[in-house]
Amino acid sequence: MAAVPLAIAGSAAYLYAKTSIGYDLRVSSALISGLLKTSLAEKRDRLNPFYMLEEHAASRNTANRPFLAYEGREWTFKEVYDNVIQYGSWLKSKYLVAPGEVIAMDFMNCPQYIFLAMAIWSLGARPALINYNLKGDPLLHCIKTSTSRIVFVDDEVRSHFTSEVAEQLESSNFREINGPVEVVFLDHSAQQDIANTRSVREPDSSRSGSKRHEMAMLIYTSGTTGLPKAGIVPWSKGLVGGTFCARWLGLETSDRYYTVLWPGDKDSFAFYTCLSRGSTLVIGHRFSTRTFWSDVRSQKATVIQYVGETCRYLLAAPSQKDPLTGENLDRKHNVRIAFGNGMRPDVWNRFKERFGIETIGEFYGATEAPAAIWNLSTNDFSTGAIGRAGTLSSFLHNLATAIVKIDWTTEQPLRSGPSNFCTRAHRGGPGELLMKVDPAEVEKKYQGYYNNSKATEGKLMRDVFVKGDAYFRTGDVLRWDKEGRWWFMDRIGDTFRWKSENVSTAEVSEALGTYPAIQEANVYGVEIPHHDGRAGCAAILFDRDVDQHLMDGVADHVTAKLPKYATPIFLRVVKQMESTGNNKQQKHLLRAQGVEPGGDRVFWLRDGTYLEMGDKEREDLRAGRVRL
Repeated sequence: MAAVPLAIAGSAAYLYAKTSIGYDLRVSSALISGLLKTSLAEKRDRLNPFYMLEEHAASRNTANRPFLAYEGREWTFKEVYDNVIQYGSWLKSKYLVAPGEVIAMDFMNCPQYIFLAMAIWSLGARPALINYNLKGDPLLHCIKTSTSRIVFVDDEVRSHFTSEVAEQLESSNFREINGPVEVVFLDHSAQQDIANTRSVREPDSSRSGSKRHEMAMLIYTSGTTGLPKAGIVPWSKGLVGGTFCARWLGLETSDRYYTVLWPGDKDSFAFYTCLSRGSTLVIGHRFSTRTFWSDVRSQKATVIQYVGETCRYLLAAPSQKDPLTGENLDRKHNVRIAFGNGMRPDVWNRFKERFGIETIGEFYGATEAPAAIWNLSTNDFSTGAIGRAGTLSSFLHNLATAIVKIDWTTEQPLRSGPSNFCTRAHRGGPGELLMKVDPAEVEKKYQGYYNNSKATEGKLMRDVFVKGDAYFRTGDVLRWDKEGRWWFMDRIGDTFRWKSENVSTAEVSEALGTYPAIQEANVYGVEIPHHDGRAGCAAILFDRDVDQHLMDGVADHVTAKLPKYATPIFLRVVKQMESTGNNKQQKHLLRAQGVEPGGDRVFWLRDGTYLEMGDKEREDLRAGRVRL
């Protein structure tokens, strides 16, 4: 008789695992918590994160707990709050910052960045967060599109504001509404000025009247394909996202969350998450493989954040040794979770194994996207996936998202039949991910780009499955398998056709990335004279000197791993890889250069191996004397 209850229990356990009910409950409870918190904040007119900080600063439980940590120093919630009030008083008294206006910031990672951004919020204004890596025209573009009349600048990036940049900013017609932009460096003199300013908390009326879908801040896109665009981030994204992440990751008030990303959307996740939970936000000054782990250890971080190729760079760096004992320090830390987006499958398990990190929290989502996909992974089931969903979550995803077939000639979702509607890809098949929005109130879920209606509308598709519906285009090719795992395939513009086949650059990069001597591979298609389509090319960063033996090994590896049409024909050996300020690969410049060396050595696949190209081979290729 005892066998019957055991059988029932066994069946229940099987169904629990098969349907991922436990994971779905974790995701849904975290999401509901975020939505409820945001709804209550809107009802109470407390959407501004200033109020969360104020609550922590006034609470006996959290007032004296550390909120910020940076380079050996800590600030409690009360100390951060006091700084924010003082910075806000300075902004209002000296620069007349008013509710509703946009104020640009160009800062390195530092506590002053947090103080200033929150001070702008405390006055009812909105910060525009500019990537501190930008110079020249991209920098001017970001300041101009913000419409800000003033830009506050970290003294450390003063050199970016050259005389040429200053001359344009000072022009009376620089801004569209006419008028120059004032540049204020937060140097020692400014810090003294702030310290001497009398602190006055602005009344609630300065921050009143916000709705959850309205703009909280501007964050710029990565600029991987051109100039960055100013993405509108609503109040709800930070509040829902931060509350969700804190619960989904299982953070405690004792956790110390380490981020070294430039100020932007991924950094705001860290800020909102810690503020929501009452945890400590640990800020690293800038990303460096040499200092990353020593900083993590000294700060006793329990969570680290990554983006793009961050984890690959950390893997490529040599192990650090204890100077006294010679002990390998790779696993000498307190980190239990690595959270972020863009960790590639070929890096995933190697990163976990080398550094002894138990859990990876990977998410997929863009600055301006109306939704995100999540994968909290502790085992091999979802290794490398950008998201996962059980039975319940899958039902909800089917209502809110769609993966549609692509016309690879036009790089647009495929439309067919008399209705000219799109076609869903079969489950497990590749297609572009679309996210549903209400066509009558698009701005409730998708706010788009600031003062750029053309770019905003360009990301929308209408009449997708029925007349009058509307979806946000992600521009990414994804695959959602029958086990509920989401896999990133490629950016639509990155996928290229060769030999009448579609080649996924992500698939080729993953194959190349598993070869031991390759630190990083950036894959793209190049146009070749007298050939249709684009031939596969990869910029390769090796960890050793390149010789023929090495190239023979690479050729054997990729031809075994990839179908013939996907095997890269050209390899460009580079000394460093070009990337954006948040560790995302740049492709468009490499694609434009084609197979011209530009000072780099270029190899091509001939007779089963990679041989170095010379002037004669390149001229034969141009003249059409070679068929690939």
